[in-house]
Amino acid sequence: SADIEEKKKSKRKSASIAGYPISIFFIVVNEFCERFSYYGMRAVLVLYFKYFLLWDDDFATTIYHTFVALCYLTPILGAIIADSWLGKFKTIVYLSIVYALGQVVMAVSAIHDITDTNRDGTPDNMTLHVALSMLGLILIALGTGGIKPCVAAFGGDQFQDDQEKQRSTFFSIFYLSINAGSLLSTLITPILRAQECGIYTKQECYPLAFGVPAALMVVSLLVFIVGSGMYNKTAPQGNIMVKVCKCIAFAISNRFRHRSSVYPKRHHWMDWAEERYDKLLIAQVKMVLKVLFLYIPLPMFWALFDQQMQNDFCSSHQTVNPILILVLVPVVDSIVYPLIAKCRINFTPLKRMNVGMFLAGLAFVAAALVQLQIDVGVAVKHTPAATSTHLTFIKPNSISLLENLADVPVEHRGPSEVHQHDQRESQLHNRWFSNLLCAELFFLRFLNGFHSALNVTLGEEQFGNIVNNNMSQYVNVSQGLAKFQIKNDVGDVCMYEQTLGFGSSFTMVIPSTFAFGPNCADTIRPIMDISPNSVHMALQIPQYFFMTAGEVVFSVTGLEFSYSQAPSNMKSVLQAGWLLTVAVGNIIVLIVAEAATLEDQWAEYLLFASLLVFVCIVFSFMAYFYKYIDPTKIEAQFTQLDPEEKEKRKSLEMTRKESHGGGRKGSDSSSDNEKVKQTRI
Repeated sequence: SADIEEKKKSKRKSASIAGYPISIFFIVVNEFCERFSYYGMRAVLVLYFKYFLLWDDDFATTIYHTFVALCYLTPILGAIIADSWLGKFKTIVYLSIVYALGQVVMAVSAIHDITDTNRDGTPDNMTLHVALSMLGLILIALGTGGIKPCVAAFGGDQFQDDQEKQRSTFFSIFYLSINAGSLLSTLITPILRAQECGIYTKQECYPLAFGVPAALMVVSLLVFIVGSGMYNKTAPQGNIMVKVCKCIAFAISNRFRHRSSVYPKRHHWMDWAEERYDKLLIAQVKMVLKVLFLYIPLPMFWALFDQQMQNDFCSSHQTVNPILILVLVPVVDSIVYPLIAKCRINFTPLKRMNVGMFLAGLAFVAAALVQLQIDVGVAVKHTPAATSTHLTFIKPNSISLLENLADVPVEHRGPSEVHQHDQRESQLHNRWFSNLLCAELFFLRFLNGFHSALNVTLGEEQFGNIVNNNMSQYVNVSQGLAKFQIKNDVGDVCMYEQTLGFGSSFTMVIPSTFAFGPNCADTIRPIMDISPNSVHMALQIPQYFFMTAGEVVFSVTGLEFSYSQAPSNMKSVLQAGWLLTVAVGNIIVLIVAEAATLEDQWAEYLLFASLLVFVCIVFSFMAYFYKYIDPTKIEAQFTQLDPEEKEKRKSLEMTRKESHGGGRKGSDSSSDNEKVKQTRI
């Protein structure tokens, strides 16, 4: 059997191109298709919640973030299944089937015709669509999260022990495929959604937007299965997570029982588990705990990385990150690292990760400098006419003031001319509008001075039903020529057009003299709250470059480090631990966002930069005392036991069996008991 296994290994090793196993081609293509499927679905998910399921913004955002968090928590479950029960290959296949089913269910949930019995274009049983959507998202979260730690670890398993360089390059290519799939899907899926489809009525095609990612997930599964015969499949080694937890618990309890100074100290606190568990398992637990300890400060990087990405809400900005990754990954891997090696600098994985965090800190410094430039422009252009994003009621006498403001230049408007709000609301407004560097977006609200309620819409954007003497919330719309529909309760309609500049903001005043008719639009007066921005978008390039470079150096190295330092039976577990730092980072983002009290955005950016520098210092200190290991060699030391150690283990096993079985009857009982005593001694 050993000869057969050796032949299989040599066959797999010979099936390679340029020193790389052919099997990784199927794994990389699988990851590309899976990421296309995931990010493509996610690109239109909030829009689906808002405009198909008709949820409000807050609820749609809450469900979206809950789904994303679930996708980063389920990797623990997938890792346990892979390393303890099914193995990585079967786990990926079975959970990919669950994943594909979830995508198909999402596509079906978006077909409005299945419950549109009266054929008016509106689903008659929205509960069914919501139930299908939630079922689909749960299946997707289980699937994508479950396979996430397994695919990277399974790819690393395809390389031999002497192929460390090729394995390192694989993780770079693997990360490249993730971002290639993300980039293409975020560009293509919104285009698919914009198409019109339907059996009875034509509407925006959410079934197509979800259906194409579902098809890509099926392709991903088929590609992975096709390469089955070429994979190096590592068999699971029992319920390893239960063993690890029991081993740690016994070591802690045994150490507590022997806490007296009478007992001699041991080299490591896990060594107190030697009375019950073999040294190989204890050594493997030590490896895992050492790496997990290093992970403690890492969620802060992901928290601040997500905070930076969340501030960049423009659709064009969302594509910059994956594009830069596609450029920087090969540059860093093929040029930067080799040059550093030629300079004889020992650029270890932990040093790379530290540099990545430092680069992310520089990104926040660059963002703070840009923010200062934006604030200068906002301070000049800002008028009290737009003091609050939460403005919902205007006093009747303020209506006439705002109507008169329509003909007053921005720079001549005084603070006493409008309704005043508390200082905190004004601060919130300044921070919100500081994001107007996004040239594609334009912020607009309507003030209704008419004697009855009015409903204002712009395509899919709803300003809501605005009662008289009230003002709508700000709504972000695209720049260019906007055509608004103003409608009253009776059904009268007024069409109003307004050209929207880059990054500007308006309050559209509907005066008391407004009347429906051919010339209804002539009475509406726009008040410019903020002029079109004058800060060039190119100033954001440095912060994007630093943040993406930091991500490349940090994240790719983290994937490789997690694999290389993990014992053979817990590769997926450590990959899941790495992904768990991302989930914890997302939770930190929510806490920071709620606890943020700084008035100025630039000050908040500098605070984030300072936090990253602090994390760098802490991580550097921890990394300094970390000793790199070769798990294969350490495991070999314990598997190749000398004859005396084997005899001791055999005697211990016999002792346990006889103590449980009650011993044998007859004349041999006393001699057996004597042997047991000697063995125990």
